[in-house]
Amino acid sequence: MSEPTGKYSITMPRDIAEAAKSRSGPSGLSAYVAAAVARQIERDNLNELIQVGEAEHGPITEVEIQALRDQLHQARRQQSDTKPNAA
Repeated sequence: MSEPTGKYSITMPRDIAEAAKSRSGPSGLSAYVAAAVARQIERDNLNELIQVGEAEHGPITEVEIQALRDQLHQARRQQSDTKPNAA
């Protein structure tokens, strides 16, 4: 079952609205805009978590970020190396 919906009026620059409309596909502009807003809310929530973490533990350094990126890339390589070949 899908979430209840409401009808809203928003204002945005015409070029952005037209680009969104042309990319919205069969699901339509409303679904496209709703997905974009949902992604922005996720980003806002993540930024709030980062702010709380940094307030408690100090800022994350570029070295720490790069080390975590390296770990992620290594894990992805290992995962792709262990996948069986499709026949």
